[in-house]
Amino acid sequence: MRKMWCITAITTQYRERMYKLLDLYATAYDEDYPVVCMDEKSKQLIIDIRKTIPLKPGSLEKYDYEYKRNGTRNIFVAVEALAGKRKIKVTQTRKKGDFAHFIKEVIDQDYPQAKKVRLVLDNLNTHFSSSFYETFSKEEAERILGKIDFYYTPKHGSWLNMAEIEINMMDRECLARRIGEAEKLINEINDWTENRNEVKKKIYWKFTKQDADEKLAKHYVA
Repeated sequence: MRKMWCITAITTQYRERMYKLLDLYATAYDEDYPVVCMDEKSKQLIIDIRKTIPLKPGSLEKYDYEYKRNGTRNIFVAVEALAGKRKIKVTQTRKKGDFAHFIKEVIDQDYPQAKKVRLVLDNLNTHFSSSFYETFSKEEAERILGKIDFYYTPKHGSWLNMAEIEINMMDRECLARRIGEAEKLINEINDWTENRNEVKKKIYWKFTKQDADEKLAKHYVA
């Protein structure tokens, strides 16, 4: 959570949202009200002009400086930390419709029996109810939104979103190399996701409101 230490001032609104999320993370697992953290990232597709020198004992894989850009893809990540469950999807764009369809899949495919999904996300302009109304019929948008309680991180408070932890792991274990084709990117991410879901890799959040007051109180402003 290195980003936390870049904070210079914590407003009342920041503190309220932070406390709300820390209270949420402190609640016990409840399959009727799962806590799902969602975020997204962009991945540049890079094609090597020359062949790489493969990984071998004592030597890392080596890339030539020449490469060709092959577009970008957006990666949506939704993770239920206490269940060790995640859903990851690669899309060509990151528009409102992409977000709305991804969340619809999360609700309908992964949590059809849940009474409410408590969804943690940041304040990106696509991450609001308007995306659903612009993508689906009014009835469908309201059906989906009726299954969601939104929890927004404070501005400059993305460290409070556990999906960032999952994305950091994905970057280190799956994406820390050049990938040139969208199909390969999708296959690599699907394999990585399946492996983590199989072993139910969980995220253990230990930072509490008491920790926040002890470590961040000097940054609190009225």
